[in-house]
Amino acid sequence: MNRIIKKFGDLKSHSKKGLVIYIGAGDPDLEHTKKLAVAFDRVGVDILELGVPFSDPLADGVVNQLSAQRGLQSGTTPPAVLKTVAKIREQSQIPIVLYIYYNLIFRYGVDDFIKEAAKCGVDGLLVLDLPPEEAGQYQNFMKKAGLCPIYLVAPTTPEERIKVIVNNTDGFVYYVSREGVTGMRNSISETLPMMVSTIKKYTTLPVAVGFGISNPEQAKTVATYADAVVVGSAVVDRIGKLGKSPLMIQEVSEFVKSLNIAVKSVK
Repeated sequence: MNRIIKKFGDLKSHSKKGLVIYIGAGDPDLEHTKKLAVAFDRVGVDILELGVPFSDPLADGVVNQLSAQRGLQSGTTPPAVLKTVAKIREQSQIPIVLYIYYNLIFRYGVDDFIKEAAKCGVDGLLVLDLPPEEAGQYQNFMKKAGLCPIYLVAPTTPEERIKVIVNNTDGFVYYVSREGVTGMRNSISETLPMMVSTIKKYTTLPVAVGFGISNPEQAKTVATYADAVVVGSAVVDRIGKLGKSPLMIQEVSEFVKSLNIAVKSVK
């Protein structure tokens, strides 16, 4: 069974909410990415999202753009990310989603990339700029490889389109709680409860909510409405500030642990 599907099944059976953590692959380098993945597994992270660095990360705010830049500067490429996932698999079975732009997959060869991703231990792909209406053979390749295609629902997505998106999604639906790009925010969107409820009218898949969640208090609030909470920029910001410091892995992991404690306290 796909690790994402199994993880959400386990969470549901224990009446627990999930924590999804995003980091930029190769920031500050791929060895640290591997160590962070293993450390996150130890502190209870349920799913890891690895951002594959790209020169034009249109869905990302400044924090994650800078992370992508650092990843490119450290020599991180899609094949290198896949090799790192394979190394993570030697120590951890944490479910892994690649957060990626379609151009990188297209250049590699869509079928070849998906096959190699599955072989290396990737569980799902979140292709930021690929709408399901234009996915073509991508969906078939993903199904054949046993990977979860994950799509975004935004606050502005009409209900008719929500139906289309969730019907093409597997693993979980990613709800972007705010308009605009990724980044830390001071408050939670007031439309969050209504939108999660609307999505759940059309699917039994878990709904994970991200974009703008910055601290344990916000994570706990979001977890009261969602099946999982996604935190990215607040983690990436700490990685960026600490860089290759010997304390980076420990300090970032402690912050992530505090997020997990908050999320897991919600029934």
